Amino acid sequence: MTVPVDASVGPAPGARPATRAGRPDARASRPVGRAMPDDVLLDSLQIAGLVPFSTVDWPGRLVATAFLQGCPWQCTYCHNPDLQSCLEPGSVTWAEVADLLASRRGLLDALVLTGGEPTRQPGALAAARWARRNGFEVGLHTAGPYPSRLAALLDNVDWVGLDVKASAARYDGVVAAPNAGRKAGESLRLVLAAAERGLGYEVRTTVAPGMAVDTLRLARELRDAGVATYALQQARAEGTLHLRDAHPPGWDEEFAGLVEDVRALGFPALHVR
Repeated sequence: MTVPVDASVGPAPGARPATRAGRPDARASRPVGRAMPDDVLLDSLQIAGLVPFSTVDWPGRLVATAFLQGCPWQCTYCHNPDLQSCLEPGSVTWAEVADLLASRRGLLDALVLTGGEPTRQPGALAAARWARRNGFEVGLHTAGPYPSRLAALLDNVDWVGLDVKASAARYDGVVAAPNAGRKAGESLRLVLAAAERGLGYEVRTTVAPGMAVDTLRLARELRDAGVATYALQQARAEGTLHLRDAHPPGWDEEFAGLVEDVRALGFPALHVR
């Protein structure tokens, strides 16, 4: 989801900057496993934007959505390329997020952490714990590039939207990163195991022109892995750096055919966006 300019929250006047000297706090790159106080981790968060009300980031919930800066993968159809850099300072402090949630207790159901890739930042775990302690559910959008960090988060969130990009054979090329397919597969297994303990989840794939054949192959892999809830999302060109045309001639018909082929695989729940 792209941060709407008129809906994002910037630094409050006189607020403590999200980073020091315009550079991200080095603590943001430390592993989740390090024992650091939650207030320190929250202070280290690089938050690129905050949407105070959303009905689309967690189906069936009214949420506030925090966009965490930085992602190790570079998908060609990424519609938030400004959030890829891990060196950009945050424009929203955690204090602003906490103040928003506190002021809308009883109105909002949940906090959703998205990105970028929220599991890149150790403070995501602290944010999830804070939200739950204060009566909010927590949703997480992730592509799963950090399985060990995801494992730590899964006991502290209520719903996960897991982005699975491509079939195992094509994964590393699609995201322009080595070992990405292995990490995504491990993260999928973690989410499915957590789902057996009651975690809500959705696996989704963004489909750009030229990806239909591979997406059907991926859908078969996901079905065989035990995925019950799957979503197909059409890529859009707006905001991307490399996808010039999301609707070339014949693509709408090809995508419709893909949807029918995936539907025939028998997922208990299939969503198309």
